[in-house]
Amino acid sequence: MTSPADTDFVDVLIVGAGLSGIGSARHLQQACPERSFALLESRDALGGTWDLFRYPGIRSDSDMYTLGYSFKPWLERKSLADGPAILRYLQEAAAETGVDRHIRYRHTVCSASWSSATARWTVVAQRTDTGERVEISCQFLLMCSGYYDYEQGYTPDFAGTADFRGRIVHAQHWPQDMDYRGKRVVVIGSGATAVTLVPELARDTAHTIMLQRSPTYIASVPEEDSTAAWLQRFLPGSWVYRITRWKRVLFQIYVYSLSRRRPALVRKFLLDQVREALGKDYDIKTHFTPSYNPWDQRLCAVPEGDMFKAIREQRAEVVTGAG
Repeated sequence: MTSPADTDFVDVLIVGAGLSGIGSARHLQQACPERSFALLESRDALGGTWDLFRYPGIRSDSDMYTLGYSFKPWLERKSLADGPAILRYLQEAAAETGVDRHIRYRHTVCSASWSSATARWTVVAQRTDTGERVEISCQFLLMCSGYYDYEQGYTPDFAGTADFRGRIVHAQHWPQDMDYRGKRVVVIGSGATAVTLVPELARDTAHTIMLQRSPTYIASVPEEDSTAAWLQRFLPGSWVYRITRWKRVLFQIYVYSLSRRRPALVRKFLLDQVREALGKDYDIKTHFTPSYNPWDQRLCAVPEGDMFKAIREQRAEVVTGAG
């Protein structure tokens, strides 16, 4: 049961203390300093995605000049940053702004109901440390909890898994004792997680295979922004961040618009890039030529073509087939 003593009120209740939750709280502080707020976080640490995922090589496939906060310029050299660097950035942002003092950890939201009579939300959350249920009311409820299940990542039913004598691991729940050195590893899928894992695993495995049902567009991008690196020699960090951010936002808008208007042109550019990385004898058509146009689905980015390098050096390979 919910105890009356556990019932309280805030103007704004934010669910989730990840990238979106921390950013929303800070903007609320700046725009509406008179409003009270709290963040409910089901886990015992902030960071969301960047604290949950611990698989080898985890990184953002969106550059941090557009993913980062306007109130805390991204000043690291890498634009496609690794997970630990992003987590440190979020921890610093929350501490520097005082947002961390408003986070209620180990609070899992169970329900939320709206009352037109009082113009308030009533949210019931369960404390994972004590099992108690607490009730919080608010005028505005902001959901920043992400779009996937933090408790259990999606795992298809694969025939024969019960008879498989190796180890099956989900990237969302990467075990700390996982030792893949010298082993043969198969990574199922060809999305952002797969193209991050494959080159990292291939450094130490006997061989790594990316098994995909169908190809994905994969683009090689610079690990660092050369414009930002040059500007940092002359301008303050905040100016560099703003200039680089707008440059990259406008470039992304241009690429997306061009993909809509001239899909064949963008398709040719992407496939020519892969062909140059892997050589004219590689079967680009089978393994890297999707059946859809660029940006019908999201493109995958690999910094400095690290995945293509692993394939070229025969430390990794791609296997494609319907199934």
